[in-house]
Amino acid sequence: MLQILSIVFLVKYNETHHAAYAGVANEVTGRINKQYNKIQNYFHLKENNRLLLEENTRLKNLLKINFEGPDSARLTVLDSLIRDTLGHQRKYLWLPAKVINNTVAEQMNYLTLHRGANQGVKKDMAVIGSQGIVGTVIDVSENYSRVMSLLHRNSKVSSMLKKSKIIGSVEWDGKDPKFITLRNIPKSTAVAKGDSVVTSSYSANFPSNLLIGTVEEISKDPVSNFFIIKVRTATNFYTLEYVNLVENVQWDEQRRLEAAPVKNQ
Repeated sequence: MLQILSIVFLVKYNETHHAAYAGVANEVTGRINKQYNKIQNYFHLKENNRLLLEENTRLKNLLKINFEGPDSARLTVLDSLIRDTLGHQRKYLWLPAKVINNTVAEQMNYLTLHRGANQGVKKDMAVIGSQGIVGTVIDVSENYSRVMSLLHRNSKVSSMLKKSKIIGSVEWDGKDPKFITLRNIPKSTAVAKGDSVVTSSYSANFPSNLLIGTVEEISKDPVSNFFIIKVRTATNFYTLEYVNLVENVQWDEQRRLEAAPVKNQ
C-alpha cells in the first residue's frame, strides 16, 4: 500500500511522470472503450437495421418511378363523332392500356390491366394486342381490369378462315401457350397450312377480321364431319406489355333485341 501511495504522489506531483501516466492511461482507456463500443453496437444491430430499413423505405417511396397514372387517352376507330361524314354510326371505341400482370402457365390464365372503370373500361370489352387478339374483360374496378386470356380453358371466340369465310370457334386445350384449336370447320373446306384465322362477324365484342393466328396443323376428327385445326397464335403471350381495349357501343342494343321474346306473326 505504501508503494502504491508513493507512485500516486510521484505521478500527481511530478509533471514528467504525470504526462507519461496520462498517455498510457489514455491508450488503455481508449482500447477498453473501443472494445466496449463494439459489444454495445453488436447488441444494437437489430434496432439500427430496423431504423435504416425504415429510412430506405421512406426514400424509395419518394422515387419518381413509384408514380404512374392509368391511361386516360382515348383512341377511336372512326373519329370523335357519333357518326362520320357519310352518316355511318360508330360501332367501336378503342382505349390503350398497360399490362401489369399476366399468366401463361395455368389452365385458366388471366391478365391485369392498369385501366379501369374511371378510365372507360367496361365488362366484356375485347382486348387486342399489336399482333392479334388477347382476351376479354371479365371484371373491372376503379383503376384496374381483369382479362380472361385467350389461353383460358373457358375462352371461346367466334372465328373464321380468312380465305373461305367458313365460321368456326377457337379454344385452348391447356397445353402449349403458342397454339390454340380451331373447331367446327367442315371437312369439305379447302384449308392449308399457313392460312390466316381471323375473328368473324358473329363475334359481338371483337371487331371482325382481326388476326387470331395461322394454321399450323390439320387433322380429321374421326367422330365428326369436322377438322381439328391447330393454330399458332399471332400474339406472343410471353411478351405482352401494352394492349388496346375495344368497346362495341352497339352491343347493348343487339343483346336487348336478341333477348326480347319473338312476337307472333
